[in-house]
Amino acid sequence: MGKSQKKKAMRRHNPMRVPDSHLPKGLTAASESSSKSTEILPIIQKMESTDVAERKWACVAVSNLIQNDPSTRRLLQGKNIVGSLITRLTDSEEEVVVEAIGALRNLCIDGGYDICAEMYNKNIITPLKSFVPKISSTLTTFLADSKRSPDSVKRIVYDFAENVITTLWCLSETSNKALNAINEMNLIPFLMSFLAAREHLPNGPVLAAAQSLYVLTDDNIPAIKEVKSDAGYISCLLSIAQQEINHDLNSQTDPRIATTAVLAAGTLRNILPIPPPSAASFVDLDKEVVLPLLQPVISSISIASVTNAVQELIQRQETEPPVEKLSLKHGPQSDHKSDIERDLEGLEAKLRTVQLALEILTGACATLPDVEPGLPADQEDGDDDEIIEDETFDNDDVMDAEMDVEGDSAASPKSAFITSLVEPLLALIQPTSLSFPPLAAPSIHPPTTSALSALHVCAMECLNNIFLSLTDAHSNSLSADLNAGSTVWNGIWSSLSLVGTQTTGLGQEKRQEMWNIAVGVLWGIGRVWRGKIASISMHTPTQSLIKIFQTPVAEQVQVLMQLCDATSDEHLKVKCIGTLECLAHNTNSVDANKTIADYLLSLLPSGSAPSKAGTEPMIQAASAIIDIYSDEGLPYDINFRQGKYVERLVDSVDGVRKAVKGIDRHKLGGRELRRRGDEVRDNLIAFIQYRRSLRFKD
Repeated sequence: MGKSQKKKAMRRHNPMRVPDSHLPKGLTAASESSSKSTEILPIIQKMESTDVAERKWACVAVSNLIQNDPSTRRLLQGKNIVGSLITRLTDSEEEVVVEAIGALRNLCIDGGYDICAEMYNKNIITPLKSFVPKISSTLTTFLADSKRSPDSVKRIVYDFAENVITTLWCLSETSNKALNAINEMNLIPFLMSFLAAREHLPNGPVLAAAQSLYVLTDDNIPAIKEVKSDAGYISCLLSIAQQEINHDLNSQTDPRIATTAVLAAGTLRNILPIPPPSAASFVDLDKEVVLPLLQPVISSISIASVTNAVQELIQRQETEPPVEKLSLKHGPQSDHKSDIERDLEGLEAKLRTVQLALEILTGACATLPDVEPGLPADQEDGDDDEIIEDETFDNDDVMDAEMDVEGDSAASPKSAFITSLVEPLLALIQPTSLSFPPLAAPSIHPPTTSALSALHVCAMECLNNIFLSLTDAHSNSLSADLNAGSTVWNGIWSSLSLVGTQTTGLGQEKRQEMWNIAVGVLWGIGRVWRGKIASISMHTPTQSLIKIFQTPVAEQVQVLMQLCDATSDEHLKVKCIGTLECLAHNTNSVDANKTIADYLLSLLPSGSAPSKAGTEPMIQAASAIIDIYSDEGLPYDINFRQGKYVERLVDSVDGVRKAVKGIDRHKLGGRELRRRGDEVRDNLIAFIQYRRSLRFKD
C-alpha cells in the first residue's frame, strides 16, 4: 500500500500561487487572454531608460501587473522581463535594485518552477550572492545601535533582505544545480542570524529566513550537517517552536509568529536525529513539540468561513473604484495595497500556515522511515503489504501519544485518536466552491483557490500516512469501533463527492491528485476495518453525499472499478484493487463480493491474452483473489464455487508466469516487483492446487 511520505525531489513548499495550467500555451494566447497587454511595451522600454525614476517605475509596475494575473505574467516572460530585472540588480541606483529584487521575488512566488529555472539559467545567483554579506553587515550595524539609522532606512533594508531570502528559497527548489549553488553560499549562519535576533527584527524577514531554512534542510545533507553541528542553532529552533505551543493561535497579533514556530518545528524534524550534547537530543520531538504545536494549527481554521470571507471581500472589491491606470506621474508603490487586498492576503497566509503544518504532520505520521543512503534505488518502491519485521520505526511515540495501538486500550480510540487528529483532517479535505478551478472559467480569486486545493491535498496525504500507520499497528480496539470507521470512510467519500469525477481538462490537476491520494486512504481504512466496510457504510450514512455515492457499497464499488479502468497510472490501479479487495471481505455482502471478484478476475490474463490492466495491477488482482477466498468456510465462498473461479485461475497461470518473467529488473522498482510477482505466481499455483483438493466441497 502506497504511503505519502516526504517526496524526494521537486517539492514546492510554496506552490505556484496563481495557477495557470488552465491557460493555453504560447505568447499569442497570453496576449489574447491578458487585459493588460497594452501596458507591457512601456514597461519594457522604461526598464532600459537612462532616467532612474523610469527604471524604478518599470520594476514596480511588473509587481503590480502580475498580481493574480498569470496571463500577463506569461506575456512579460515572453518579453524577457526576467533578464531585464536581473540586469537591474546591478543598477547604479539602490532604489532600482530594491524594486528589481521585489519584482523578481514576486515572479518567483507567482510563477513557480519555470520562472525560477529561467532566473537560475540567467545567472541570478551571482548578484544575490553579493547581497548576502552586505545585508549581514547592515543587520549587525542596526542591532548594535538601533537608533543610529532612521526607521525608513531600516524598513527598506529589512524588505530587501526578505525579498533576497525568499528568492533564494524559491530557487533552491528549482533544481539540484540551483540547490548546489545555494549550498556553496554558506547561507545557514546568515539565516540563523535572523532567527536569533527575531525579537529585534520585523516578522517579515524572520519568517522568510525560517521558510528558507526549512526548505534547505529538507533532504539536503550539507545544510542538515551545518545546522546539526551548532548546538546554538538547535536550541534557537527549539525555543521558537516551544514558545508558541501554549499560545492561542487565533489571537496572535501577527500570524507570521505562529508560522515561524511551525517552520522551526519542521526544520527540527528535517535534521533528526539530533545529536548530543544538544538539549534537544533528549526531547521526544514529535510527542513534546510537533504534535502539541501543530494539532491546534490544523484545528484553528474553518474552510467554509474562509471561503465565505473571500467571496465577501471579492464582492466588495468589485464595487470599489478601479485602481488608477499605471502612469509615471502617479507611479505605483511597492507596498501600496488596499485594505481588501491585505485582508485577502491574510486569509491566504492562514491557509498556507495550515498547509505547512499538514506537510510536517504527514512526515510525522509516516510509518516507514526514509530509505538510508546507499540502499539500492530499486528497493525504495517495495510492496507495502510486506513489512520488514526488524525495521526500526521512528514514529512509535507519535502513535503512542494518540492511542494504545498495541492492544485493547481502556481509552476509546474514537476519543483518543479520531477526535484529536483525524476529525480535523476530515474537515480540511471537504472542498468548497473556491477549492478547485471551475471547469469552465477561472477562479474568482486564484491565490485562495491555489491555497485551498494544496491544503486539501496535504490533509489527504496526512490521512494516508495515518491509516498506513494504523494498518501496521493492528489495533483490535480501533477495528472494533464501527463509529470511528463510519466517520472516516464516509468522510472520504463526502470529500470525493464534492471534488467530482470530472478530473480531466486544463487546470484540474488537483482534482485528479485528490482522487489518487484518497483511494490510498480508502485502502488504509479498508485494511483497518477489514471485512466491515459494508457495515460501516450503512452504519452512519453521510447526508452530504451526491447521488452516485448514496448506495454505500454497490455504487462505491462501481466508482472504484470505473476509476481503475479509466486511469493509466498503474499505482492508482493497484490502490483501487486493494480497496476493492477490502470491500470483498465483508461476509454480509455476498453480491458485492461476486461483483468485485468477477472484476478482479477480468484483470488477469486469459489464455494467450495479456492482462488489460498492466503487470503490477495484475499481480495485485491475483493476490487479492487468493486472499479473499483463502477460507472456504466463509459465506461468500459460494461465489467461488458457483462461478468456477478455479478454472478461470487455471486459465490465467501461463499469462501470469509470462508477465512476471517479462519484468525488467533493471528499471526503478523492477527488482522488487519481480520478487513480488514470483511470490504471487507461486502462491497462485499453490492456491489452485489447494482449491482442487477441496473438489468435493466445491
